[in-house]
Amino acid sequence: MNIKIRKGKKTDLPTTIFFIKQLHKLEHSKLPLTNTVAKMEKEQKFFNFIIAELDGEIVGVAIYFFAYFTYTGKSLYLEVLFVKEAFRNKGIGSKLLRKIFEIAKKEGCTRLRWQVDDTNETAIQYYLKRGAKISYNLLNCDFHQKDIKKFLRQNPE
Repeated sequence: MNIKIRKGKKTDLPTTIFFIKQLHKLEHSKLPLTNTVAKMEKEQKFFNFIIAELDGEIVGVAIYFFAYFTYTGKSLYLEVLFVKEAFRNKGIGSKLLRKIFEIAKKEGCTRLRWQVDDTNETAIQYYLKRGAKISYNLLNCDFHQKDIKKFLRQNPE
């Protein structure tokens, strides 16, 4: 199997959104999925992505961005790593992950971080086996667009 990992481009965004929708469904997410190809095109400066291709077919994607954490400094945040169901357990996710690690090293990041769904025991064990430190004490604090507006209305200067 000759997997090619390459930088994502604008023409890959429809497939990327399709994969995001598949992941959303797979995780039984209750979060609203409001992202679109048009939105990703408009917001391209805020993220990067790499593609896994097999014989010209996109079979996986990893979306990442750079962040700054006060304790550690410049970090790479892996937002999504997704492999099409028919191509899982063939090393494609590992190739994408390795490329992410290479990018983090090249960019001088002091940390690489991502989240894993707490029900995805296979992924958790995979990451632990490779040396990941999983934090069980930090919780996400999310405000979605409507919540941001509500907060600002309820908390005037």
